[in-house]
Amino acid sequence: MKNLSERIKEIREAIKDAEYIIIGAGAGLSTAAGLEYGGQRFIDNFSDYISKYQMTDMYTAGFYPFETLEEKWGYWSKHIYINDVGAEGTRLYEKLHELVKDKQYFVITTNVDNQFTKSGFPSNKVYATQGSYNYFQCSKACHDSLYKNTGIIKEMVDNIDEELKIPGDMVPYCPKCGEPLDTNLRKDSYFVEDVYWHKQKEAYQKFLNEAKNHKTVLLEFGVGFNTPAIIRFPFESMTEKMPEWTLVRFNLEYLQVAVKVNGNWKLVPFDLLGNYSLPNDFNKRYIPVSEDIETVVDELLK
Repeated sequence: MKNLSERIKEIREAIKDAEYIIIGAGAGLSTAAGLEYGGQRFIDNFSDYISKYQMTDMYTAGFYPFETLEEKWGYWSKHIYINDVGAEGTRLYEKLHELVKDKQYFVITTNVDNQFTKSGFPSNKVYATQGSYNYFQCSKACHDSLYKNTGIIKEMVDNIDEELKIPGDMVPYCPKCGEPLDTNLRKDSYFVEDVYWHKQKEAYQKFLNEAKNHKTVLLEFGVGFNTPAIIRFPFESMTEKMPEWTLVRFNLEYLQVAVKVNGNWKLVPFDLLGNYSLPNDFNKRYIPVSEDIETVVDELLK
């Protein structure tokens, strides 16, 4: 790997020359921004839940089999409040906006914390594929409307009792079928893709089509292998096909690239890509960055 200063120079020049920029963001970006789901932040905010339920982090806690809806919302209201409703835009996301604001850009993200729109990105330039903490939906997806939950989440958090439950009369139910409401997150087959979700999907596809024959930089931040088919693998595939596209992958651990070998896919470490014949000199247009995201973004802004 080239030294960091050389890679920063390459990224800076690629962004300067780019006609289009596409940001792809996963959980690692919000972690880098300080919104960690584990560690001391989890301990500081959920010590009571750790004692009662032996929870280890906010991600796995999201799958905890609560016995009652009062318990479920006792946890989930605080989870949503800490990570979204009660959180402001972070400086790292604001710096990313500063980096691309004068370019033609679009964002695709699997994050559900609304950090992009909180930090200056217009909502019509953001496609949040996995939903949003800001909305409820019918848990059985009986219809495709979503319900803004900011006010009720604050009320729930203010009314969590000593048993870590909310009052029964605060549990939200679907106004159509009477089933419990749930957070609009893609966690099962009932995820609701409302009209706006489809509008943003179409806007993203339109942007990709417009960028096809132009100099384009893909800035991928903190995307791992939980849902690689949404951002990671498509970014690699598009870069292979488009000779004027450059992929910059920011990732502490996963800098590998999926390569098809004898009909089978394998993950190839970035430093071995030169051993494979990839389309359109892909390896020359792939810039891996394992260093701290904010440190590198600060350098790019200079």
